[in-house]
Amino acid sequence: MEAENQVLVATDVASMTEENNENATVIDFKMVTFSLAGRDYSIDIMHVKEIAKAGRFTYVPNALPFVLGVYNLRGEIIPILDLRLFFNIPVEPRKENSLVNLLILTVEDQIFGVVVDKIDKVVGVQKSTIQPPHPLFGDINIKYIDGVVEANKRLYVLLDITRIFSSKESLEVHQNRQLPYAQHSATQQNTSTVTANDEPRIKTPAELAGKVVPQSSAPSNTAAPSESEVDLKFIKESLQNYAKFYVSSVNEQWITRRYNEWKKETGSTTVQLQTENDAKKFIQPFWSTCSDAWWTEAYAKNVEKALPDNSAKQIIVWNPGCGKGMETYSLACVLKKRYPNAKIRIYAQDIDLLNVSNASLLSVPEKLASDWYGPYLTKKANGDYTFSQEIKDSIMFEYHDCKNTNALPMVDVVFARDILSLMDENAQEAVVSDFLEKMKGNAIAIIGENEALPSGFSFGEKTVDTLVVYTKD
Repeated sequence: MEAENQVLVATDVASMTEENNENATVIDFKMVTFSLAGRDYSIDIMHVKEIAKAGRFTYVPNALPFVLGVYNLRGEIIPILDLRLFFNIPVEPRKENSLVNLLILTVEDQIFGVVVDKIDKVVGVQKSTIQPPHPLFGDINIKYIDGVVEANKRLYVLLDITRIFSSKESLEVHQNRQLPYAQHSATQQNTSTVTANDEPRIKTPAELAGKVVPQSSAPSNTAAPSESEVDLKFIKESLQNYAKFYVSSVNEQWITRRYNEWKKETGSTTVQLQTENDAKKFIQPFWSTCSDAWWTEAYAKNVEKALPDNSAKQIIVWNPGCGKGMETYSLACVLKKRYPNAKIRIYAQDIDLLNVSNASLLSVPEKLASDWYGPYLTKKANGDYTFSQEIKDSIMFEYHDCKNTNALPMVDVVFARDILSLMDENAQEAVVSDFLEKMKGNAIAIIGENEALPSGFSFGEKTVDTLVVYTKD
């Protein structure tokens, strides 16, 4: 895909900062703010999947003017709507393939992209400060407005995204559900003089794009989430959007601990992950010891102690997520030391084609020769060091996504550090099922130090220093 078509997450919102309402004691509602024709608007942050820039959309024949086309968002085809045209706001003709600001929204499990003039920031307010819109408010039909709120001396129009994008069936549910703002509900009863039955119904963008949202039941009257719960939910979504890091039972305990640490590090008013760099800082302590680096002697000894007794003539290892190869070479040396009389065979896989292609040519720093790696290195004629031919021959580097079917033999060791957290829950369960299927009776699995296998799988476990070793029950 051309660079101009790539989604550039958070390109225009690197300066996003949560605004503090000096009069608010508890921030229990967060919204993403943006502008249309110089006016300030906002959307409930829970509907915002990510921020993007894109330019080339595929035209849809016979679509209404505000439907710019469809777009391939990492394999999912989504409709792109110009929110300005939808609200009949004058817009200058768009240059072909020019990049535009996109809000990627989720509404009732459906995804849409909407074009806006400028994306501003994330603002936190109290729900109680959100006021109902006046029936003569302005450019936008009042039925699409959920309320207005003032923050930092700016007045924001809060759009009712569910009403704008839902199908007729979902709208009926939405109209009857308990709205988050009591004032809004009262205003609709007292000031709205035109109902859906009094005027011809206009098709919603969801219907125009061919997406019909299934009807959902009205929510129960449960207690409103606390500020920490809202912040933590936002962090989980931000990690997924910015770092492709998925929070589930695999890592939820670590995320909760890290969230509490993060609050202390950043201050309670700046806990949001507003950029890709924030997400990287948040998850930096997550990665296992010596991740993407040559192993220390102490860590190598820990792995050696974790390996079980095995008198087999061949030890077969599955190492998905091998990265640049430093981990795999380190593992090969440890295996050779632990099983000196066995033939070692490591299937090292990764979805980064460049890393896999270069792994067999990986240069070896001279300092490793005087470290625990020494017995497994040879010196070339030019003075450089390389791994012995026996170590090289024990590794098969290959491009493969472990989420897909794997034609591997039964294995003695699965070494898959930190990769489960980079998959969604369905993929996690599929991959762990594959682990279970391919492990021999006495095999072990080692995953990330801050990960746990998904609940529902029958594994035994034991701890060896910092490593948790899983066995088949």
